[in-house]
Amino acid sequence: MDKIKRILVVDDEETLCDVIRFNLEEEGYLVDTCASAEEALSMNLSVYDLFLLDIMMGEISGFQLARILKSNPRTASSPIIFCTAKDTEDDLIAGLELGADDYITKPYSLRTLIARVRTVLRRSIPIINDVADGDIISYKGLMLQISRKSCTVNGVEVRFTKKEFEILNKLLSSPGHVFSRTELLQELWEDDVVVLERVVDVNITRIRQKLGAYGRHIVTRSGYGYTFLE
Repeated sequence: MDKIKRILVVDDEETLCDVIRFNLEEEGYLVDTCASAEEALSMNLSVYDLFLLDIMMGEISGFQLARILKSNPRTASSPIIFCTAKDTEDDLIAGLELGADDYITKPYSLRTLIARVRTVLRRSIPIINDVADGDIISYKGLMLQISRKSCTVNGVEVRFTKKEFEILNKLLSSPGHVFSRTELLQELWEDDVVVLERVVDVNITRIRQKLGAYGRHIVTRSGYGYTFLE
C-alpha cells in the first residue's frame, strides 16, 4: 500500500492556505500550512513529500526557503512547486534554477494546482535501456542506477531532481541521438502541464553543472536539441 503523501503549503495568505489544504485533503493528501518561511523552518521538514511555496513572504522569501531546503541533505530531493504572483519569465527561470519542479502563477485554478501536484508526486515510469541488466547505465565514471533513481560521478553520489534525472537518463541511454526540446517535453512532462521550451534549457544547464567534467558530453546541436556524445 502506497504511503499517503504529506504536503507543506507555505503562504502568507492564510485564507488561500486553508482553501488549498481543504482541496488537497479531499484528494487524499496530508497537508500542513505555514504563514511564513520562519514558521516552516521551525518544523521537521524532512517528513514532507512536497513543498508548495509562495515567493513574496516576510523577511525570508520563498526563493530563500527553497535554497535552504535544497542545501539540507534531508530535504534536498523533496520536490518544490512555487505558487506565486511573480509571473515574469525571469522569475520563472530563477525559480527553476533553484531546483523547483514546477512554477504556477496566481491566479490559478484549484484544478490546475491539483493536477500539477499529482504530476510532480506521480512515480516515474522506469525507462527501458539497452543494457544487459536493464538497471545500470554508465559512461566511464558516470553511472545511473534506474531502480534507485541515483547517479554517481567517480563514486560520489550526485543529487538530481526528478526531471533532471529523467533527462539525463534519456540522453545517456541513447548516446549520439539528438533529442529536440519538443521531444523531451512531450516524453517527460505530462500532457496536462503547459511548460515552456526554455525549461528544458534550464534543466540541461543544471545537469551539466552537477556532472562537472562530464557535463561537456551533453552537447547542444543548435536549432535541433541536445545529445550525449561519448
